Amino acid sequence: MNPNLSDWDDDLPPEPEEAYQDLLRALRRKSGFGLFFVQCTPVEADNLIVKLPKEIPQKKIAVLRLVEAIDNLYQPVVEFVKDKQVDILLIKGLEYSLYKYEKRSFGEITEGQFSNLTSVPHILNHLNQQRERFRDDFPISFVFLLRSFSVNYFIHRAPDFFDWRSGVFELPTTPEVVDEESTRLLDEADYEEYLKLSPEQKIEKLLEIQDLLIEKHQSESRKASLLFELGRLLSTTNEYEAALTSYDQSVKIRPDLYQAWNSRGTALRNLGRYEEAVASYDQALKFKPDDHQAWYNRGNALRNLGHYEAAISCFDKVLEIKPDYHQAWNNRGTALRNLERYEEAIASYDQALKFKPNDHQAWNNRGIALGNLVRYEDAIISYDKAVEIKPDYHYAWNFRGNALGNLVRYEDAIISYDKALEIKPDYHYAWNFRGIMLNDLGRYEEAIASYDQALKFKLDYHEVWNNRGNALRNLGRNEEAIASYDHALKFKSDYHFSWNNRGNALRNLGRNEEAIVSYDQALKFKSDDHFSWNNRGNALRNLGRNEEAIASYDQALKFKSDYHFSWNNRGNVLRNLGRNEEAIASYDQALKFKPDDHEVWYNRGVLLRNLGRNEEAIVSYDQALEFKPDYHQAWNNRGNVLRNLERNEEAIVSYDQALKFKPDYHYAWYNKGRALFNLGQYYEAITNYETCLEIQADYYYAWEHRGYALYHLDCYSEAISSFDKVLEIQPSNYQCWNNRGYLLLKKYSFEGMSPVYEKALEIGFISQDFLNKKSLLLSDFEHCIEALSNFQKVLELKPDFEITWANRGFALYYLGRYKEAIESCNKALEFKYDDYVAWSNKGFVLMKLERYEEAIASFDKVIEIKLDNHTAWYNKACCYASQSNVELAIKNLQQAININPGEYREMAKTESDFYGIREDERFQALIQQKM
Repeated sequence: MNPNLSDWDDDLPPEPEEAYQDLLRALRRKSGFGLFFVQCTPVEADNLIVKLPKEIPQKKIAVLRLVEAIDNLYQPVVEFVKDKQVDILLIKGLEYSLYKYEKRSFGEITEGQFSNLTSVPHILNHLNQQRERFRDDFPISFVFLLRSFSVNYFIHRAPDFFDWRSGVFELPTTPEVVDEESTRLLDEADYEEYLKLSPEQKIEKLLEIQDLLIEKHQSESRKASLLFELGRLLSTTNEYEAALTSYDQSVKIRPDLYQAWNSRGTALRNLGRYEEAVASYDQALKFKPDDHQAWYNRGNALRNLGHYEAAISCFDKVLEIKPDYHQAWNNRGTALRNLERYEEAIASYDQALKFKPNDHQAWNNRGIALGNLVRYEDAIISYDKAVEIKPDYHYAWNFRGNALGNLVRYEDAIISYDKALEIKPDYHYAWNFRGIMLNDLGRYEEAIASYDQALKFKLDYHEVWNNRGNALRNLGRNEEAIASYDHALKFKSDYHFSWNNRGNALRNLGRNEEAIVSYDQALKFKSDDHFSWNNRGNALRNLGRNEEAIASYDQALKFKSDYHFSWNNRGNVLRNLGRNEEAIASYDQALKFKPDDHEVWYNRGVLLRNLGRNEEAIVSYDQALEFKPDYHQAWNNRGNVLRNLERNEEAIVSYDQALKFKPDYHYAWYNKGRALFNLGQYYEAITNYETCLEIQADYYYAWEHRGYALYHLDCYSEAISSFDKVLEIQPSNYQCWNNRGYLLLKKYSFEGMSPVYEKALEIGFISQDFLNKKSLLLSDFEHCIEALSNFQKVLELKPDFEITWANRGFALYYLGRYKEAIESCNKALEFKYDDYVAWSNKGFVLMKLERYEEAIASFDKVIEIKLDNHTAWYNKACCYASQSNVELAIKNLQQAININPGEYREMAKTESDFYGIREDERFQALIQQKM
């Protein structure tokens, strides 16, 4: 088929002059209302505005220039033509009302594409509805000077307004315009200015460049430069992939365009493709080796890769070319800081500030380096300088908060973080650090609220989930804490801190086996984590696996030999194992590394006290109190040691100090009561025991010793009630059952009970004053039976408790069950052969049975064990007197009187056993002898 040669140019665009003439004819012919759409570039529009009045002088032509978006055209036209004769109204700039509806990324926008908008721009909707009003109110020819994409908007989104009958006039550009426009655009090109443009202005600029790129009259060299500018413009919108495409096209046309290679590298760096970025910078430097900007950017990419030494070499190259380039000095400092060469980093920042004293970033970075050197006060001065220069620099406010926190100025730190958040409310780092400060202040609920804000802005921030867990753990909400740690591990499964803290929460819940599994996970990811080894040891200790615990502490100390916590914990476990000297050595190691650790001094004191090394224990407690004067436990234990040394007055002073710092410390009230008891101040002791019980009603020791004090005051019923409270709380307290039984026998024969009383006196149960009472002679049968029942309860709980067997013997004696009484005393002697109380009680029963020789043998055993036992000497005298052996009776009575003259001389005067020898001169001389 032969082509129709006569139609060969039908689809070609009209020549510029031809299109222009068509427009002129249409405008000359038209009178009254009319709509004309002229597709042209902004430059051509400006040319047309100048030319048309000259070409059509017979018509009044006016120009309405729109410089911003509008939603209503009718009203501006009304105001513009008021009191004017206008035949033709040229309207330029309607595009501004369309740009904000463009939903594509900048890289997708091209002049020829029509955007599939989700809504009709307000201006077009307005024109659709107002066409008839324009027609009726304005006998004017409206000429819209539009870019091609704007014409497409009219066609597709304003069909009721667009008039096909008026037609569209396309004015092609001339080579001269292309050249002029390209030159202008390239001369005006400025990256910093691009950054200042609004999104709508950027679209306009982008379309201008694209217009020029597709022009058939465009030169290749200019095209390369325009593509470079297009890439830079796209970079300002963070559309780096699209920018990269432009740069690639640019260097393909002009491989030696080093600026494009440099900007291409920056786009790649912004995409995180650092290796490719370095290669791009190398290309830039191949064509321009002294391009300091390319060396600078190359250094930044190398720093992103962690190649800090190579980065420093790049920055040095920059400074060789441009010594006053402050950004290079600043970034060089940061690379040095990354290498922990902090002093050199500060020197580099100082150079940056020498050339630009108001560089807030350099001041901020200098502060960070000073903080790394623990020079927090100096760091704050640097941060203050940064925020003085740039008050809204949230980074500096945040780091300033960190430095204040390191100085334990938590409240000030919070103020700094608040300032950062005032400037940037979504700055999750500041929310996190703010939470840490609140946590350190013990304001855990507020800390959690801060962490929640951080997570609102960055849900996968694992450090915050971890810190939130710590705050919940501090509140005792361990289950919630575990859930928080699990969230941290969801986002970072190898985060050993969370595994360790999770273990701590499980340990708090008593779930020690699970805790160990968590610690093992922490150690899987960080085998040298001394914190996890230490905590693992604590969990093993809780399970009673002491040897394994020591092995764990040893691992902690292997990785951090000066970790005093592990030395202390190791000492505690060794103490539990009875390896006391090793324990002290462990505590001493802890104190070697932290001499002011009051806890270690305290633990050392406890151990020394347990070893009976009381004076050394006091020294340890004093050391603890030197470093923590309000350490109430140490004051309390110091008092206990002084009480052991019978320095009761000093002990009371120590207990009072404990109560000064913690008035509700029930242990101190109890122990103070014990010291007062030792001083014979029974009423005061009872008052202290009762204060203790007001604080801790189930503290059975206080009830027990309250009973002892009441006994000393002859308040027997009240004493028994006190022991009953003990047994309510601790029914298996065999000593208390014994004491209760003993009290029930209190009113029986003084004579018979003397050995028991004497034993009670020795162990601090009763006082000598009690022995002098003569009113305690008889009790009723029921009390004796109840006492026997109490003793039976003791023996069920502790069959080898010899004191109870001896006491039981007396109860049986008073019930007339002498054989059983002797058997009970013999049982006591089976468990403790040298129990002089059992021998004494047995002797008394034998005496009652008139088995005097056996009784004397029993009393001899008492004297063999306790030579100064006056009761045994007296009872022996009674036995000899009953056998009419005057000489031995007087000899033994003399021994009893020698030990306790006042009591036994008086007793002997009325003792029935001495009836047979009462008239003997020697007996009378002995009992009548004046003291």
